[in-house]
Amino acid sequence: MSSKVEEAKLSSYLILLAIAIICLFPLLWMLSSSLKSQAEIFTNMSLIPKRIFFKNYSDAWVKGKFAIYFLNSLIYTFCGVLGILTIGSLCAYGLARLKIPFKDIIFLILIIPLIVPLPGTFVPLYVLLKRLGLLDTRIGLILCYINGGLAFGIFLLKSFFEEIPKELEEAAIIDGATKWQIYFRIMLPLVKPALATLAIFNTVAIWNEFLLALIILQNPLKMPIQRGLMVFQGTHITEYGQLMAGLSIATLPVLIIYLLMQKYIIKGITAGALKG
Repeated sequence: MSSKVEEAKLSSYLILLAIAIICLFPLLWMLSSSLKSQAEIFTNMSLIPKRIFFKNYSDAWVKGKFAIYFLNSLIYTFCGVLGILTIGSLCAYGLARLKIPFKDIIFLILIIPLIVPLPGTFVPLYVLLKRLGLLDTRIGLILCYINGGLAFGIFLLKSFFEEIPKELEEAAIIDGATKWQIYFRIMLPLVKPALATLAIFNTVAIWNEFLLALIILQNPLKMPIQRGLMVFQGTHITEYGQLMAGLSIATLPVLIIYLLMQKYIIKGITAGALKG
């Protein structure tokens, strides 16, 4: 019996290993090609370059203006995620713990965007930004990113706030704590897994976002890295080493963040499953 169990485990591990190799191969090929010269890409099919060629990265960073695109993406991602966490947690806390008239109706209105496809919002967003004078501006794009992530953020955080025992809040009120002190010192620390999960998901989403940036921005100096990557690709479509270097620059930051923060994603998803 034990031998059959071991064989089943071994088979599972082999299948998972094969899937992992299939998923990782395109990434490894991209990194390998980014470190090869143009000639070696066509002559050396191995994933290990014969000679490390860092010029692709320097050309992409300086000549391809990836330094500007990278900085823009950092600004958009940081401001967007901060806005989603701040506004989303405040809304979710108010709807979950405060006595607000018609809060169930307000909650339903706030999460309606979850059922609306993203392309369906492009026309109203474009018209609104144009009337407000926010087209081709950084603040306009950041506001769109915050708007896009709020519905899920409120939905997720509200369920976590509702599961916190009311006795903690009542004890804090007896000790003289205000609503703001309860929110900052008690509630937020208790929903850290949800906040971390929400931050990671929105970081990946905003960093990889392309369509909104394509519609809203025209100035190359304001473009995020995914929008700039399209411009770079059109200019260097036959220079595969530089193109792979640009793709690596766009991919590696999110990959590193995800690997470092994956334990928080697991905690958040597990906590949500247990609460359900």
